[in-house]
Amino acid sequence: MDISVTVPRLPGAGSTVLGPEARLAPGGKGANQAVAASRLGADVYMVGCVADDEFGHQLLDALAAAGVDADGVRDLDGISTGLAMIAVDESGENLITVAQGANREVGADDVARALARPADALVISAEIPVPAIMSALTEPAATSPIRILNLAPAPAGAAAIVAAATTLDWLVVNESEAAAVLGRPVHGLAGAAQAAADLVAAGARHAVVTAGAYGAALAPSPATPSPDGAAALTVPGFHVTAVDSVGAGDTFVGALAVALAAGIPAAEAVRAAAAAGAAAVTRPGAQAAMPRPADILSMTGLNWPVA
Repeated sequence: MDISVTVPRLPGAGSTVLGPEARLAPGGKGANQAVAASRLGADVYMVGCVADDEFGHQLLDALAAAGVDADGVRDLDGISTGLAMIAVDESGENLITVAQGANREVGADDVARALARPADALVISAEIPVPAIMSALTEPAATSPIRILNLAPAPAGAAAIVAAATTLDWLVVNESEAAAVLGRPVHGLAGAAQAAADLVAAGARHAVVTAGAYGAALAPSPATPSPDGAAALTVPGFHVTAVDSVGAGDTFVGALAVALAAGIPAAEAVRAAAAAGAAAVTRPGAQAAMPRPADILSMTGLNWPVA
């Protein structure tokens, strides 16, 4: 569950910043990505954990309302539902602290349940324990889904996860998460392009590094190099008026999964995902702001490429 406060500026260490009111809304990276994919036309099955508490019930209701099959989400006693505390400044930038809660209980059985279900794409976010992430990236599946890891937030040992994952088809990170994997700063679209190429060298078959309003960089698999032979290509951002960037990255990941599952070529899929993320920042909230195809067309001029 997300608790968001809009503030004049993001607080620094030891400071207090006042905002007018708090907003409670469904959230969580995995749930956000599931909702984003469903809004854009995918049949989505979600696996995870919530608590048997009021927040957990609200999250499950929100998934059902968004058309997500949440039969794979367990509700647990004796623990709280995951909670995100979010400050959003007047430019739409955010600062987020997450209490994992029930997300910490996702384990091998949950992963096995996901892998046993036929799918075109499997999306893994990093708000679950590292052993569960590794199971999802190494164990065989009922079919051969495209496996997409959004390494957000980047856990300790992020580089080792990328190196050890034997089925990591797509790695998606932002600048700070790429920096955590590579052990060096990553800034701007040019830095994102170099980081994406280095992440492919580190073990990902494809890597995408998002750079906020500037856009995203894609390093394709060596088996399907870019037409001009470059190690990475860049996708410029779409010009929109940002209200709230919370959930934009999750929208990008969900949209990318839908496009790739539909067979859209890599560069076009990344551009479509960037358009979806741009559309999401024009409204407050996470799941409430996630676009439908018509929103993407009206806000960015790009037709959603999946029927």
